[in-house]
Amino acid sequence: MRVALCQITSTASPAENLSLIGDAVGRAAASGASVAVFPEATMACFGTSLAPVAEPIDGPWASSVASIAASHDMLVVAGMFTPAPDGRVFNTLLATGRGQHVGYDKIHLFDAFGFAESTTVAPGSDLITVSVDDVTLGLATCYDVRFPELFTRLADRGATVVLMGASWGAGPGKLAQWELLVRARALDSTCWLVACGQADPTASGVEAHPKAPTGIGYSTVAGPSGEVLAQLGESPDVLVVDLDLPLVEKTRESIPVLANRQL
Repeated sequence: MRVALCQITSTASPAENLSLIGDAVGRAAASGASVAVFPEATMACFGTSLAPVAEPIDGPWASSVASIAASHDMLVVAGMFTPAPDGRVFNTLLATGRGQHVGYDKIHLFDAFGFAESTTVAPGSDLITVSVDDVTLGLATCYDVRFPELFTRLADRGATVVLMGASWGAGPGKLAQWELLVRARALDSTCWLVACGQADPTASGVEAHPKAPTGIGYSTVAGPSGEVLAQLGESPDVLVVDLDLPLVEKTRESIPVLANRQL
């Protein structure tokens, strides 16, 4: 399976960010990718008032992403915000194309390092998988990467690849934590982990909220043994990689951590 990690720096404008999606999906399609993964908060960057931009997944913004996906016959995965019943929003990872149009609402909210995502974002509760060419793909978002059980449960549901969007907060040690956690969750679940983050706004020349988690770049693809297959730097770019899907089964035969669990 050929996947593209579309590392962008989103702005506060959903319309501008649709243009970024269109450009990056075009590049991914030209490289033969069947899946394009964008960061968390692709619809609008953190530090933006989220409720005014939130739309349901059958609304205009998500429908426009679906049209882009359909025009290239690809699955496109991108972070957006959808209305929650209590007046907050859900942090939703949209997966659209190839006959699918679903959203995963982020379960674990980033109430850490002085940031309180739960003030404006409601938690989701359901695990979501999608399928491309008979391959089951799990969905996850950013802070989820600190919770191993989500990834092993996705593997229990048949996932051999997990697609994760992120908008990782900057700070001392955060890059090292990002790299370690992505590799660890791939190893825990013996899945391919395709983790696409927001590019560093400074590298993109975009002004960002100083206290919001607006991205550091370093989108990473880690294999089922925790090895890094490919990684970007700080700047916006499109990284296209081929996932060796049979490697998952081989790894699970030699390191059967899922089968050996006792708790």
